[in-house]
Amino acid sequence: MSSQQWEAEWERVLWKKKPYPDNYVPRSFLSSLSRNPNFKPYTYWHLVVLSCPISQHLASIFVFLAVFMRLQQHLLDPRALVWISAGVFIAGYMVWEILDFTTVDKVARYTNRAKTLKASILVFLALMSLSPVLKTLTAATSSDSIWALSASLFILNALLADYTALRPQSHRRERLTSVLSMNAAISSSVVLASRLPDDISVFGLILFSVQTFALFPMLRRRIQDAARPLQIIVTVFLVGLSLLLTYPLSTTATYLYTFCFIFVTFVAPGMLVWAQRFKNEIRGTWDPAVPKVYRRLSVSR
Repeated sequence: MSSQQWEAEWERVLWKKKPYPDNYVPRSFLSSLSRNPNFKPYTYWHLVVLSCPISQHLASIFVFLAVFMRLQQHLLDPRALVWISAGVFIAGYMVWEILDFTTVDKVARYTNRAKTLKASILVFLALMSLSPVLKTLTAATSSDSIWALSASLFILNALLADYTALRPQSHRRERLTSVLSMNAAISSSVVLASRLPDDISVFGLILFSVQTFALFPMLRRRIQDAARPLQIIVTVFLVGLSLLLTYPLSTTATYLYTFCFIFVTFVAPGMLVWAQRFKNEIRGTWDPAVPKVYRRLSVSR
C-alpha cells in the first residue's frame, strides 16, 4: 500500500488492525501544531496596578513596626493610638458600607452591622482583659530572640497573605494560607507588645495590630474588587505614611522598605513582561483532551 493510502486511512488509534506500523507518522500530523494558543500578553501598567495589594501589605507592616518603636521609645501616647485606631476603624467601616450599598441587599447589611458591632465589643473587652497577661508573656525571653521571632513571623505573614479580590456576597471560605498569615502577624504583634512598658501600650498595640492584620486585609481585598482608583489612592497613602513614620527612626529600614516597594511595584512587573517573550508552549493533536468543567457556587445554608 502506498504512503498516500496510508495517510488517507491513518487514525490516532492503536487498537485497530492497520496496514502501517504502529510508529508511522503521517506528514499531516503537525498541521495542527500551535504555539501559545491560550497566551494573553500582560501589559506593564496593568501588572503595576495588580501589585498594589502587595505594596499595601508591606506598607502596613512597616507602619505597624514604626508605631511599635514609637511606643517603646515613649514617642507616642498609647491613649492617642487607641483613639486613632477607633477613628480608623470607623472610617474603614464607612468605606465598607459605601462599597456594599449597591451590591448587598438591605437585610444583609443590617445583619452584618449587628455582627460587626457584637464582634467589635467582644474584641475590645477581650484585649482589655488580656493586656496585663500579654505584657508578661515573654518576660523570660531575651530581646534578641523576640526580634528574630517577630521578623520571621512577619516574613511568613507577607508570603502567605491572600492578595486576591474579595467579591461581595462571596461564600468562598478563607484559604488556609490566609488564616496562617493572619495568625503569624497577630503572634508577632503579641511578642512585640510584651516588650512595652505598661498595659495601656500593650492594649493599644494589639488593638492596632488586629485592625492592621485582620480587618484591613478584608477591606483591601474588597476595594481591590470594587474601586481600582481608590486602591491606587490607598496604596500611595500607605506608602507615604510608612516612609514618613520610618525615616525618623531608622534610615536603614527606610532604604530597605523603599527598595522592596520599588522592586515589587515597578521592577517585578517589568521582569514579567520581559520574560513573556521566552514563553513557548507547543500544542498539537498528541495532547490529551482537557475537559471543561463549569462549577456552580454552592450556597451554604
